[in-house]
Amino acid sequence: MASLHEQLLKAGLIDKDKAADAEREQRKKAHQQTAKAKKKGATVDEVKLLAEQARQAQVERSKELNRQQREQAEQKAIQAQIKQLITLNKIDRSKGNQAYQFADKNKIKSIYVTEKLQDQLAYGVIALVKLGEGYELVPKQIAEKIMQRDVACVLVLNTGSTNSQTDEADDPYADFKIPDDLMW
Repeated sequence: MASLHEQLLKAGLIDKDKAADAEREQRKKAHQQTAKAKKKGATVDEVKLLAEQARQAQVERSKELNRQQREQAEQKAIQAQIKQLITLNKIDRSKGNQAYQFADKNKIKSIYVTEKLQDQLAYGVIALVKLGEGYELVPKQIAEKIMQRDVACVLVLNTGSTNSQTDEADDPYADFKIPDDLMW
């Protein structure tokens, strides 16, 4: 079957020049359409690539946010454990009449304790811990558990050694004998 151009030429309705012009127009249109399709395909690929990158960035942000939320929840749980340990095991110091002074963040603070509690603090039997804005006394074992969770909460935990034993061990003049016949 002959094309429409050929039929119109045979019928004498159009001449060869008009048929050639019409054919050129059709080729030009087809070429433009294929060029647009190629361009559009490249644009679609770029859009897909940008969308994928945006999705990846969103996934990364979500992961980071989730990690931060987990850390905050974990820190909150640790603080709750510390608070529970202190409140359940605190030693009553309501009858205290002697001021016990200690350092908290480069500031000298004081609490009132009994003489027995002061001796126990000095020998490391009990420890002084911070609870919120206040201070409490707890047994040494509890203070060690608190230190495993947060070292900053334990303000005073002395070692149980006496000063005379450490003085003798660290004395640089231990090798030198003092003569007992010195006269002043």
